[in-house]
Amino acid sequence: MKTNKKLHSITLISLALILFLVLVSSAASADSEQSASSTGTYAYITNEFGSSVSIIDTDTNTVTATVPAGNHPAGVAVNPEGTRVYVANFYLDNYENTLSNVIDPKLILVKGTDEHVETGEGTVSVIDTATNTLIATVPVESSPVGVAITPDGKKAYVANRGSDIVSVIDTATNTVTAMVNVGSGPTGVVVTPDGKKAYVTNLYGSDVSIIDTATNTVTATVPVGDYPFGVAVTPDGAKVYVSNAGSSTVSVIDTATNTVTATVPVGGSNLGVAVNPAGTRVYVTNYDDGTLSVIDTATNIVTATVFVGRGPYGVATNPDGTKVYVANSGSNTVSVIDAATNNIIATVDVGEAPAAFGQFICPQKPGPFANFSAKPTEGKAPLTVAFTDTSTGDPTKWKWDFGDGATSTQQNPKHKYSKIGSYTVKLTATNAKGGNTITKTGYINVVTKPVAAFSATPTSGKAPLTVAFTDKSTGIPTKWKWSFGDGTISREQNPEHEYLQEGKYKVTLTVSNVAGGSTVTKTNYITVTTNTRPGIYSESE
Repeated sequence: MKTNKKLHSITLISLALILFLVLVSSAASADSEQSASSTGTYAYITNEFGSSVSIIDTDTNTVTATVPAGNHPAGVAVNPEGTRVYVANFYLDNYENTLSNVIDPKLILVKGTDEHVETGEGTVSVIDTATNTLIATVPVESSPVGVAITPDGKKAYVANRGSDIVSVIDTATNTVTAMVNVGSGPTGVVVTPDGKKAYVTNLYGSDVSIIDTATNTVTATVPVGDYPFGVAVTPDGAKVYVSNAGSSTVSVIDTATNTVTATVPVGGSNLGVAVNPAGTRVYVTNYDDGTLSVIDTATNIVTATVFVGRGPYGVATNPDGTKVYVANSGSNTVSVIDAATNNIIATVDVGEAPAAFGQFICPQKPGPFANFSAKPTEGKAPLTVAFTDTSTGDPTKWKWDFGDGATSTQQNPKHKYSKIGSYTVKLTATNAKGGNTITKTGYINVVTKPVAAFSATPTSGKAPLTVAFTDKSTGIPTKWKWSFGDGTISREQNPEHEYLQEGKYKVTLTVSNVAGGSTVTKTNYITVTTNTRPGIYSESE
């Protein structure tokens, strides 16, 4: 009996020791996981039916945590530093959790036929990525879908489909500081890499609103395809891609002119869209087809179609662009695709009805895109010019070539031009992620007072006579004024002019630049004649 008591005591001590070791091991594991959460790369997948966010470690393609969110989370964006995740909670009241009522783009997400779309109260959940905990809930307007963070991480733009408003959140205080009226049914939103513009897809208006982020006002509206849904921008900010769910196309917008320059056919009910970090590929999810379209940005042609899960919705790439992640809302999975081969390399089980609409993986900060300005760009010799670097992407090194043999490695140099001439300026901006060069041809003009001169061909002929005039002035003029002798003028450098009447015409050219002006006149320079030979008629005429 004593032996049994002794064995029992030893057993209890052993169990206690094992439990202690397990707890220590668990604590160490938790510390390790928390540390990894703040340094690794993770995909944050919103689960619409689960009202939660699944967190996937992109190195191992496993779910490491699940965080509660608001009601029907759809849109998601990770800030540039990877420290915060912003989740747009769509919220529908009096609904049933069925694919036909909530996920199917033919109903709520695209055509908006469900009456509850306009009655939802919206919120944005803010998640701390170091602890994977919900740290704030921000009330916004009704039915928020898309969310995007500015490159400096200071503002979040939220597209509220139910109220035709974009809410602007101050991320330092997690409060709404502005509300921008846009088009009908704002759904997707993206901010350009320079942080100056936000592009918003208006689902029911078949157009895109462009917001000036400095003033939070709409400055332009671009017509696109039917039911525009997702939107993404290239790393250089030159092009915006819009998925038109109703017309199964992607519109390509030139951000310099805000015009559609191409329309690319893709699969059915295309929703999510993402551009890889290199700006060479665009990925588009086709909800109806269960596929992912891969578009070559150089040609705007679909180069591959990848079969994924049922009802693919959101899409994003990992920071180096080697893997593509697709949230399959009908399969409760995330497909992981090798970007080099377009083959599925993993399938990750997540929560119910994953949406992940937006930038759900911390984006890689691309290498810089070089740009600059100068003042003045024209003047008399010697001319001192102040150059200002306006490159995006946080360059750390600069190399200027001023076009006269001189160079500089300063960020904002001043340079003196001593000789008359037209100079091409080149800037190369680099950082640890890469480099980029911009060249501005004939950007700086060092001038002297011009001397006017010109020629023309032909100088005689029958009316109507078209004459091509060629400026041959010296001294680099910047303005021209032609008087053709028949009451008409031109301010082109090398105009063409048509003389309609017979006569001899005096031509005058005045040229000027910042140094002065000059005029030359050629009297009786153009001779125009008519055909005076009499016609031959028959008696019957």
